[in-house]
Amino acid sequence: MPPTLGLPGDDVKDRFALSSAQLGITAAPPACLRAASIRAVTDLRRLQYFVAVAQERNFTRAAERLHVAQPALSRQVRLLEQELGVELLHRTTHEFELTEAGQFLLERGPALLSAADELWRTAATYGTGERGQVVVAYGASASYETAPRLLHALAETHPGIAITTAIKSVGEIVAGMIDGSIDLGLVRCPPHEVGLEARTIRRERQGLVLRRDHRLASCAAVSLVEMANEPLLLHPREANPGHYDAVLELCREQDVEPRVRLRALSFDLTYGPIQRAEAVAIIGESSRLDLPEELCWRPLAPPVVFDVSLLARSHSRSPAVDRMLEAATGIADALGWI
Repeated sequence: MPPTLGLPGDDVKDRFALSSAQLGITAAPPACLRAASIRAVTDLRRLQYFVAVAQERNFTRAAERLHVAQPALSRQVRLLEQELGVELLHRTTHEFELTEAGQFLLERGPALLSAADELWRTAATYGTGERGQVVVAYGASASYETAPRLLHALAETHPGIAITTAIKSVGEIVAGMIDGSIDLGLVRCPPHEVGLEARTIRRERQGLVLRRDHRLASCAAVSLVEMANEPLLLHPREANPGHYDAVLELCREQDVEPRVRLRALSFDLTYGPIQRAEAVAIIGESSRLDLPEELCWRPLAPPVVFDVSLLARSHSRSPAVDRMLEAATGIADALGWI
């Protein structure tokens, strides 16, 4: 390590640590020592120039390699020596030799320059969105197929972005996006919220879930009129106002006044009331993948689709979020969702 304030760097740190320990405190070295260390590495260009000279063993060749004028190169090397307070090159009339300090710097300098270059390049990728952290939340209905397939594809195409996921209600997703704890929300029938924008990533066909021995189970498709007298299992409106309203509007467009039965459980994989022949439910096509054996899904006729969208803040979002938004649209298109 280069000398610091006239003492070897390790010696300075050891003495400071000893005095701190004697006082019973844990503290960083004094600001003057930290500043001296920082000043010693403020201009990596000078180190780059010195390494080129040391490797080429010739100022002219080093200047050509660096595309700089030789006088400027010589001046920067001298400034580096002044900065470190040690001679790096032992100069004669026509040539030079590396001093012990110069040889040490040549041995360690290239690795430092390479690490600094990698550090700079990596830091820049956060600005382009190639790296970053993104928190994605989605509702239970998206957990069957939409969220897993979308997030898997995003992780594959954006390996530098760390994706954290959570299953939450629509209200929790919106609140988290507003307070900044959630970056993206995957929601069916998204709400219209000031400060948030929605991008449709799936137009999902809707169908009826019913028992396999139900009178409509043998139909290839079911109309809303045919199920008009059936109790309709639906979550409370506050769980997802957009979806609740969309289902009721859909029924009323067909002159059907639904007999709504509210779900007692927010997440019921067994569809208990349907298995007990107490109700039917309208759900998206992806949800049929994990239906209990006793139940079946039949598409609505004429076909009905509900939007599944990615919610994002309209402003103050990271480049990584922008990248994922753009990529999600392409992935959805490739999957045939939109």
